[in-house]
Amino acid sequence: MDAMAEITIQQVAQAAGVSPSTVSNLLNGRAHRMLPATRHRVEKAIERLGYRPNRAARQLRTGRTQTIGLVVPSVGNPFWGAFARHLESAALAEGYHVLLCNSERNPERERHYIDELWSDGIRGVVLCSSLPSLDHVRPLIERGLQLVTFDRAAQAADPESLVSISVDNVVGMHLATTHLIGLGHRRLAFVSGALGSVNRKDRYRGFVDALELAGLPADSAAVWSGASAEWFGDVEAAELGREAARELLSGDRPPTGIVAVNDMCALGVCRGIRDVGLRVAHDVSVVGFDDIVLADLYDPPLTTVRQPSPQLATSAFAELKARVENPGTTPGRSLLVRPELVVRESTAPPPSHP
Repeated sequence: MDAMAEITIQQVAQAAGVSPSTVSNLLNGRAHRMLPATRHRVEKAIERLGYRPNRAARQLRTGRTQTIGLVVPSVGNPFWGAFARHLESAALAEGYHVLLCNSERNPERERHYIDELWSDGIRGVVLCSSLPSLDHVRPLIERGLQLVTFDRAAQAADPESLVSISVDNVVGMHLATTHLIGLGHRRLAFVSGALGSVNRKDRYRGFVDALELAGLPADSAAVWSGASAEWFGDVEAAELGREAARELLSGDRPPTGIVAVNDMCALGVCRGIRDVGLRVAHDVSVVGFDDIVLADLYDPPLTTVRQPSPQLATSAFAELKARVENPGTTPGRSLLVRPELVVRESTAPPPSHP
């Protein structure tokens, strides 16, 4: 066993002339509970004895956490890969590093990852799962974890310290649906996995709101959410869209316009349209959400709702950095950004419409 592993909190406490609980407070981000002189003695003892790994020792010397965590559903969806790249770029510019975790929107998996990050001395996390409840990470928030959620509008039961950053998903899907209605489509479909996340529920609400505003009856639209709750992950989104298109277009009243919960799902819808011998835009119009890089490269290029990823990622990092460096001094807040409709060649008037 090396010397670092043999050192205990009790030895650090004895060297600094404090109690073990005081050392624990410092190691767990509760330095505000002690006098500056006490903190200085503990930091010196930790450094002298080599109790902590280099990264944590650097945190103690500077008083700042130099690494943050980023938990996304899956980089299998290019949107999350791009968001991670933009956030990492913002972090590196400020001397921070980012540890990336893929959670598949599984609460247990999220809790495990965030527990591990906390154990490694990381006190700030950007969480992108959009789950309705944060109860699975609330104990760490109460212990001092600084959390910024992304792509999730603020919820009534959220902790007061929470920061929520998102595009307005209701407005975004309203724009997408209104675009199809404006082209003359009256038989529409909404395609999604299980509506278990805040962002998906909001997008569905935007779809319904647009129908109601246009005076379209409820039976004029179809909602396809998959055969079971397992149709939820980002990895399966394209296959989900493909299956949805095949099923919807084989029914008695096939839609002429389909809005998909995200671009990967929309690209799958386009493939499904071709599978049944129809053409995208000419026979069935398709709108996505996110504006991933593949949207403009697809044939035909995909009409979609653009999320300003660079702006959102930079804001998420800036909010987290402010709270990590000054815990307890910055109140929680909610930032909702208006998305933009990008019209390309995957949408057109329905075949029977002049």
